[in-house]
Amino acid sequence: MKSIDSNASSLWRMESLGIPPSGTYPVFIAGLFTYCFILTCNITVLLAIGLDHHLHKPMYVLLFNLSVNDVLGATALFPQLISSILWQNRDISPAACLFQAILVHFYGSAAIIILSVMAYDRYVAICRPLLYHSVMTSSKLRTIIVAIWTTNTIVIGVLFLLLARFRFCRNFINDPCCSNPSLAKMICEDTSANNYYGLALTISFLVASTALVVFTYIHILITCLFNKQADTKSKAIRTCATHLVVFITYQINVCFFILSHRLDQVSPYLRRSAGVSILVFPPIMDPLVYGLNTKEIRNKVIYMFRKHCVSSQKMLRSGL
Repeated sequence: MKSIDSNASSLWRMESLGIPPSGTYPVFIAGLFTYCFILTCNITVLLAIGLDHHLHKPMYVLLFNLSVNDVLGATALFPQLISSILWQNRDISPAACLFQAILVHFYGSAAIIILSVMAYDRYVAICRPLLYHSVMTSSKLRTIIVAIWTTNTIVIGVLFLLLARFRFCRNFINDPCCSNPSLAKMICEDTSANNYYGLALTISFLVASTALVVFTYIHILITCLFNKQADTKSKAIRTCATHLVVFITYQINVCFFILSHRLDQVSPYLRRSAGVSILVFPPIMDPLVYGLNTKEIRNKVIYMFRKHCVSSQKMLRSGL
């Protein structure tokens, strides 16, 4: 990245969180607890899937990647946010800010792609069950996973390479965390090309993912309505409903985030909430609603917990 303008400080100042001194420690504890909760839930899902070869199926492998992405997104926000709350210091280095922005956008676009692929996986499994094992083979699944992360790396890489052409003439970040829109507002030159690319990228992701999910769920709904087996119908609807909850929640958060930066009339509190909620609520909901709510994963987690308790009891007894 090019050097920062001489008018800008070597450290950038992020938007104040507006926390009174009396609320510093309660908010710090709440933030630390939330981050630990996200890590615990997602790592539990990762271990449950990774350690059980029976769960090495397309749906669970995609969920594994979603949990990896959720850990990445939460880590992009919470360590820096928690430390700034504790020390009451909102300064951040340009390099750290840029790194945080890259992680935030990398997480956001990957979440949309993975959730879309998961919707397609459910469509094939429910609407084309006889073709499922020939369509979602291990080799094809590996290709899909590589394509997800490669595509994500390229589109986000281009986004920030376009940003690297400019000098920053300001040092105030008008957001609770660093992002491409907040960095673009610190540039005094014409950033039209960046805005067009970012807007085109966002619209393409949102429209394509929404169209895919609408298509798949219309067919899934039709298939479920004509399915005479009550158990199969109930399981399919329950599985798809959880996916739909996660997907809709994420899409609403993304739309609020985009509108908050595009419309000057939007309240700064709404903009601040929209920016943070994308990195907080999906990483909490994904492992709970879409991971631990799944019977196979839940049974594996219970087995792991009981095994750990038995091992701990044996160690205590041997120590006595």
